[in-house]
Amino acid sequence: MLVTYSHVLKLQLKLVTATKIGTNPHSLYKVWSFFSSKTIEGRVEEKEHTLNLFLHDIGTTMSSDLSDYKIIKEGEAEILMHAKNEVFYNKTQVNNRDISIAVLRTFLSKRKQGHEAYLSKRRKGAPKVPEGDDSSELVKEEVPDTTPPEDHKSNGECRIEEEISPEEPCSTVEEALVKATEEGSTTEEQINLSVGKGRRELKPPRVLEALSASGLRSLRYAREVDGIGQVVAVDNDQASVEACRRNIKFNGSVAVSKVESHLADARVYMLTNPKEFDVVDLDPYGSPSVFLDSAVQSVVDGGMLMCTATDMAVLCGGNGEVCYSKYGSYPLRGKYCHEMALRIVLACIESHANRYKRYIVPVLSVQMDFYLRVFVRIYTSASAMKNTPLKLSYVYQCTGCDSFHLQPIGRTISKNTSIRYLPGFGPVVPQECTDCGKKFNMGGPIWSAPIHDQEWVAAILSDVKCMKDRYPAYDRISAVLTTISEELPDVPLFLSLHNLCATLKCTSPSAIIFRSAVINAGYRISGTHVNPLGLKSDAPMDVIWDIMRCWVKTHPVKPQAADQPGSIILAKEPVLEANFGRAVASLSKAQAKKVARFLPNPERHWGPKLRAGRQITSKHVSLLGPEAINEALNQEDDEEPKSKKPRTEDSVTS
Repeated sequence: MLVTYSHVLKLQLKLVTATKIGTNPHSLYKVWSFFSSKTIEGRVEEKEHTLNLFLHDIGTTMSSDLSDYKIIKEGEAEILMHAKNEVFYNKTQVNNRDISIAVLRTFLSKRKQGHEAYLSKRRKGAPKVPEGDDSSELVKEEVPDTTPPEDHKSNGECRIEEEISPEEPCSTVEEALVKATEEGSTTEEQINLSVGKGRRELKPPRVLEALSASGLRSLRYAREVDGIGQVVAVDNDQASVEACRRNIKFNGSVAVSKVESHLADARVYMLTNPKEFDVVDLDPYGSPSVFLDSAVQSVVDGGMLMCTATDMAVLCGGNGEVCYSKYGSYPLRGKYCHEMALRIVLACIESHANRYKRYIVPVLSVQMDFYLRVFVRIYTSASAMKNTPLKLSYVYQCTGCDSFHLQPIGRTISKNTSIRYLPGFGPVVPQECTDCGKKFNMGGPIWSAPIHDQEWVAAILSDVKCMKDRYPAYDRISAVLTTISEELPDVPLFLSLHNLCATLKCTSPSAIIFRSAVINAGYRISGTHVNPLGLKSDAPMDVIWDIMRCWVKTHPVKPQAADQPGSIILAKEPVLEANFGRAVASLSKAQAKKVARFLPNPERHWGPKLRAGRQITSKHVSLLGPEAINEALNQEDDEEPKSKKPRTEDSVTS
């Protein structure tokens, strides 16, 4: 009979419960010895280590009431959660954790493919690295530094068969790989190499969860993602670190061998471990802005940064001045505000990366529930970093209608083989809107380049569908990924059909009719995962308004004041004659197959929760629900008599 350590450790709760009803404490060790003798042979050290952990936890747990704890299971991980809200946990974030695991699996797969492609090129006789030239950035981009901390140089150097100085350039093949990387190609991944006997081996990836709380995310990474080498969970709250360490032991030998928890400031920890982690995960309570500078330095070349932001009110324009102070961009309150929030965060990460001759390549950007989540690859290249102004734009939003225009920050001029970088032409709009005559608000800068890599999205979606049983939130994340896979990747922001009709005070055409008119006019159109009513199109605004003018001709509106934006727009005759005939591509593949794309919340009060440590009161009923409020208040009432109970000799001896 073989008993895993996770089962042995979970006996702790049952055994301590037995002591509450009068069982002799010395009998606990007999029971423990029985089960520990049945464990897997040949692991004496781990057995002794686990026994010490068990005895330590017995002492600490007996001093508290077991009724205060409950076991929460998500995926293959289980955690002990205290009822007093000492450590933050939000069930809603299961979508976040599931999609992160899916992206991490795809990252490891592509990392392995890149390694194999690199080795195949090496076997074909690529020339050796010449010496004496200065292109340290390219060397670092091809051969990233992900050796263990004890092998690390302070400046991020790495070792490959022989020590390569920062002054040595790349070979011709390496330069080709760098060029492919700068173009966003994932064929040749940035890979971690270690010296073997005549061959190069791919090291297991290291993952850092910078704000771990209960450690649930780290435990799921370690238990569910094959090939993970080490997961480091960091938090600067003592209660969170204790809870994380308790949960690590609670999940058995696999978690103990792969996950380690540290009490430290995440910013300091990342700064003191530059280019050491293949994946860095940031999931703060609120804004991630204070962690970004150290996070972009902690990721290896070609590694991945996963970042969550929950301060959507700030990012969506509720407090524009606060958003500018945190992210360096001014938001606009349009229907596209949630996608603009994604692009503001990407622009902020790019800004921090540029300070260290690095740049980002977005893989997946998601806005769901009450937060946003971005997944970006980080590379080092001083030459590729110069393209950043081409990826950023300011946004001009008309105050009278839904017209918006983008103003790129930079442009390039090619002459022979050289490229010259210049400021962008402007302004792209006159002082007043040409459609309705109103003024413009200006926001940004935002990331105007693609926010998804459609090849990655397809691979992630395929993996999720193949392993649907391993994702607790499969229905939701598959719906989101399906919608993202059908988005136009090169069209920033989107329009709202209902807002267009509200401006004109007219009845709304169906989405199929409007999409058909845009397609028949020779332009592309798609939906967006951010808003079920949003439509992304490369058609200019004058074409959009011409289509709406043609619609109003067959669906007249009531007269309105002459100075209203709708009256001014309709006063002009359409230049384009819209064709509302049903187009073949008016429905996406998912819509044609009637695949659910926007699902309702699985339960009530599905949203943000209280910050850890805050006392639950009746005013939090909208966040937690009446049942949770009553349970918390009843526990407080039960604790008061216990605290006032005088100590006796029996209580001391027990």
